[in-house]
Amino acid sequence: MSKHSETSNSIEKQLSKTPKCQFCGSGLKHTLVDLGMSPLCESFLTSEQLNQMEAFYPLHVRVCENCFLAQLEAYVSPEHIFTEYAYFSSYADTWLKQCKEYTDQVVEQFHLNENSQVIEIASNDGYLLQYFVEKNIPVLGVEPATNIAKVAIAKGIPTLNEFFGQECARKLVQQGKQADLIAANNVLAHVPDLNDFVAGIKILLKPQGVATGEIQHLVKLMASNQFDTIYHEHFCYHTFTTLEKIFAAHGLTLFDVEELPTHGGSLRIYARHAEDLSKPISDRAVKLKEHERSDGFASIERYTNFDEQVRETKRKLLDFLIKAKREGKTVVGYGAPGKGNTLLNYCGIRTDFLDYTVDRNPYKHGKFLPGTHIPIYSPSKIQETKPDYVMILPWNFKDEIIEQMSVIRDWGGQFVVPIPEIQIYS
Repeated sequence: MSKHSETSNSIEKQLSKTPKCQFCGSGLKHTLVDLGMSPLCESFLTSEQLNQMEAFYPLHVRVCENCFLAQLEAYVSPEHIFTEYAYFSSYADTWLKQCKEYTDQVVEQFHLNENSQVIEIASNDGYLLQYFVEKNIPVLGVEPATNIAKVAIAKGIPTLNEFFGQECARKLVQQGKQADLIAANNVLAHVPDLNDFVAGIKILLKPQGVATGEIQHLVKLMASNQFDTIYHEHFCYHTFTTLEKIFAAHGLTLFDVEELPTHGGSLRIYARHAEDLSKPISDRAVKLKEHERSDGFASIERYTNFDEQVRETKRKLLDFLIKAKREGKTVVGYGAPGKGNTLLNYCGIRTDFLDYTVDRNPYKHGKFLPGTHIPIYSPSKIQETKPDYVMILPWNFKDEIIEQMSVIRDWGGQFVVPIPEIQIYS
């Protein structure tokens, strides 16, 4: 066989290889949405990197017809994405307020005190655990990003700098660190090995302990057209029904759930050991599962029309930007979140449409957005240049940002929110 034939056969094998579901192992044949090629959304560039090659990967979300888990293939290892990470949770005031309220709630509900152990998985810069520390409750963070773990440790939050899974959980248990409460906020989507992660929670949790997690709700993502929350750092997208299956497979029962406005619509799930019957399954959990079933989320057909909906949103946003630029208007961005990078790369929006963006996080200042190479400045830049439009990329914080940046009204500036579809706020 010739070398050319061998190469062709190898390519054909790769193309015909059906990806497998991360949870149940079934072949993935159905598309939720295909956003084309995109760089890693938190891989901000320095000026020296602008003329270097940049890696782009497919953003193609498929749905398992067996368990209905929506998922991306893991093109890049978690170590590559998260060892040095640019997202610091403490720069969002709305999020911090919710964390404080959560702390007050669970301390009272589950009778936590100075003899309890709280462990947060993906604890970031200590944004949540600081509120338990204020109540003299022992805490431990588990955070894989070295740069962020250092910030938490400097704040006085004990933090283990590694990835969480069964091996990490066993090590902590051997050290006497089994948890009365495990918190895992906005991390389950970032886990390429779901089974290892949830099995780790089972190991780490005390017999009467509770694990809580906040997870973006796929039902809300689709209903509100939040396709920009899809990026390589998010491997999975969940319904409550699918989450229940995943946890049950590892001996954990979801006994309660809250629906939250966070990230455009999230679930806060409450898990216990299956054998811990002291915590009955709530009416909220029963009703949400029934609502998802009646809304069609237990049928593959429910997932297959989202792709065209997303394409139409792209067309509308580009229509607005083309019209604005033809009228000589200036448009800038507010924020440099992961979701913004998905939106801008999918829509092909670069400095021809968006002059620059700003962000409160000084870590990002002087850098450039991946793929689009839009420069990032401090928010003070907006007052200097007085743009006609400010496009809010972290739309989930739009009320907070509109209030913070109300100064743009002094020169007749307006806010643009692109999701669920384009809206203008004066």
